[in-house]
Amino acid sequence: MSSKDRIVIANCGGFWGDDPTAARRQVEGGPIDYLVMDYLAEVTMAILQKQRQRDPARGFAADFLQQMRDVLPACVEKGVTIISNAGGVNPLACRDALEALAEELGIADQVRVGVVLGDDIFDDLDGLLAGDEELAHMDTGEALSTVRADVLSANVYLGARPIAKALEMGANVVIAGRVTDTAVTLAPMIHEFGWAEDDWDRIAAGVIAGHIIECGTQATGGNFTDWHLVESYHDMGYPLIEAHADGSFVVTKHPGTGGLVSVHTVSEQLVYEMGSPHYLAPDCVARFDSIQLTDDGPDRVRVTGAKGAPAPEKLKVSISFSTGYRAFGRLLISGPLALEKAERVADAFWYAAGGEESYEDARTCAIGWNGGHPALSDDDEPSEVLLQVAVRDDDREKIESQFAVQLVPRVLATVPGITYLADQGRPRVSGVVGYWPALIGRAALDVRIVVGDREERMSSLSPTTGAVTEFTPDAPCESVPNTGRRTMVHLEELCLARSGDKGDTCNIGVIARSPEVYDWMRRNLTTAFVKTRFEGICEGDIERHEVPNLLAMNFLLHESLGGGGTLSLLLDAQGKTYAQYLLSAEVTVDTGLVECVGRLYGVHDGSDDGADGIDDGDGAGTDSA
Repeated sequence: MSSKDRIVIANCGGFWGDDPTAARRQVEGGPIDYLVMDYLAEVTMAILQKQRQRDPARGFAADFLQQMRDVLPACVEKGVTIISNAGGVNPLACRDALEALAEELGIADQVRVGVVLGDDIFDDLDGLLAGDEELAHMDTGEALSTVRADVLSANVYLGARPIAKALEMGANVVIAGRVTDTAVTLAPMIHEFGWAEDDWDRIAAGVIAGHIIECGTQATGGNFTDWHLVESYHDMGYPLIEAHADGSFVVTKHPGTGGLVSVHTVSEQLVYEMGSPHYLAPDCVARFDSIQLTDDGPDRVRVTGAKGAPAPEKLKVSISFSTGYRAFGRLLISGPLALEKAERVADAFWYAAGGEESYEDARTCAIGWNGGHPALSDDDEPSEVLLQVAVRDDDREKIESQFAVQLVPRVLATVPGITYLADQGRPRVSGVVGYWPALIGRAALDVRIVVGDREERMSSLSPTTGAVTEFTPDAPCESVPNTGRRTMVHLEELCLARSGDKGDTCNIGVIARSPEVYDWMRRNLTTAFVKTRFEGICEGDIERHEVPNLLAMNFLLHESLGGGGTLSLLLDAQGKTYAQYLLSAEVTVDTGLVECVGRLYGVHDGSDDGADGIDDGDGAGTDSA
């Protein structure tokens, strides 16, 4: 533990495949203490496990080494510590490769690598199942034994404590496997500030900081509803956390970089992929409904007030398994009556391919018209559409012999103005990876930290003691104005939103542009309204969670992503577009509400359009889009 009161943590990647120049730009852009990066997603683990099975020296994120080639000498010189989950399913091989790189760069004596082990339980599954661990599916309750023979990977989400231990043992590069995305940011705070394991409020602050920056530029203007406020997307600045020992922190970016940091860019990232505002992490339960965001100057947002509670008794396990095959085919159709022609081509194709009903799942969409959601207007006729057909089935031979071979022949055998894509042609069949979330007891894990020749074991048990601050979130009390005049606006003029995925559930976090709008949202933006908006897309229930401190609501759309991940045949299998589709809904409100927003944004003149839609009273409301 050091005696610092402030550290700067720089994120340089939110997924495997993120900008390869980000690490160098973060190190060169200004003083930082820690460089952190996240590579892993549920499906990524299955890919890495297959790599390791083919080659014992693989199974980690190879991109990490290229980034380290760019920045490792500078980090050593400047005293910047590196933390990443690039180890995937083979952290020791990743360590060996990094140490070989350090030797090549002539700095081997200055690089001390720490490795966190114990998250990978793939080889221990049978023993765990024979004991007290059921590893039942969290959503369905189904026993893992039903897919045991097809399991590809199994990894437990570890928290920040093992990483902090590696730092304590002297590592200046820490490589982990499946730790949570937030852990790489929380760990330096625990190490530098000496936070106790049961200091729930400060631990929660670290989790929240990690959640804000875990997706890279999504906190600095990327995927932002008010994209027109972002002056430049060139050289996008990746996020920085200026963390303090009291748990407060500032979100910012290096000067002169593209993007934007504002209360709203941070708010959108906070509601991204969120379930309940009681956010479960291995290290604590972080109360997202407790934090306060304040403007701290240009591209600076201060975060304070975080509250936490004891960590969950069990840890989450991410299990992937093989579950059949799928294929996609696409044809470009152009000219007059493109939609009508696309329908004729789809009909002819499915007739030749044996019919949609002969496959476990089949989908057809016209990209550019209804590829993700129904058209916003019936009056717009596209000049071209990309017809997409897709199937999933356990029988690979059927897909190859019936589906794949019948696509390209439609180019000569159907309508004019049609062609196949030069880089695709005949559809290719690929294996489908399913996602199986489960829970495991902490005592079942064997967590080890290796630094040089030294190895230490660490308990995964979490304390149940420690002070818990009781509080009730305050709801804004600004009531909806009542002028007696009504107007129709798009929901985007009243709200911001961001959406993401967790398996087959899409979350849409909606943020009011003013306290008055939040009061209107509480009465009118109901689950029934959202269900109607996503009719034919969301097949399950919808939950609504209120987060009044952020003027936000989080909607969970269950069974809305076609199975999710690589199981889905949808064009948008991760729900990234769902927020924009919700914001495009037209609603009717009192003009006074629009004027409240207009004073802040100038987005509407409040004129009376005389339209009907969601009422500004206490009713459930309807969608007039």
